Amino acid sequence: MRSHEPRSTSSCAACKLLKRRCSPNCIFAPYFRSDEPKKFAKVHKVFGASNVSKILVEVPEEQREDTVNSLAYEAEARLRDPVYGCIGAIALLQRRMIELQHDLTLARARLARYATTYSASVGDTETDRFSMEALGEFPVACGGFMDSFSLSSYEVNQDAHMYDFTQIPYI
Repeated sequence: MRSHEPRSTSSCAACKLLKRRCSPNCIFAPYFRSDEPKKFAKVHKVFGASNVSKILVEVPEEQREDTVNSLAYEAEARLRDPVYGCIGAIALLQRRMIELQHDLTLARARLARYATTYSASVGDTETDRFSMEALGEFPVACGGFMDSFSLSSYEVNQDAHMYDFTQIPYI
């Protein structure tokens, strides 16, 4: 942990920004090194130095580095997106994940169709057994997607064949 590293004689980034003398027991020094001035500047702009020091005092010492990293991440996200902050990034990732899951389901449905078409044309019982074992419960799970093999997920959503997964309810 940084708090046990020997400190250099220079002030920490927090004390430099606040234009004050950095004491040996400075609460900011182990977490806001002098070579990372932007890190504290962002945290200070969003949360304020006083609030950050209060948070650090209340948090057990073994959790302070994680706390500072969380504050820095939230400050960065809040500066990029002042309204939603981290929640906006999370919602964007969730929306993308839903779209990718939908695309994966479409691809699996297409694969199931092609596997059954191939096994029907070959008529080999070994192929049938293999394709059903490989797909498992999938043909049952993809029921509503069987009509949309030639459509992308965007087209499926636009044609109202599926629920609209592109919208997250709380944004």
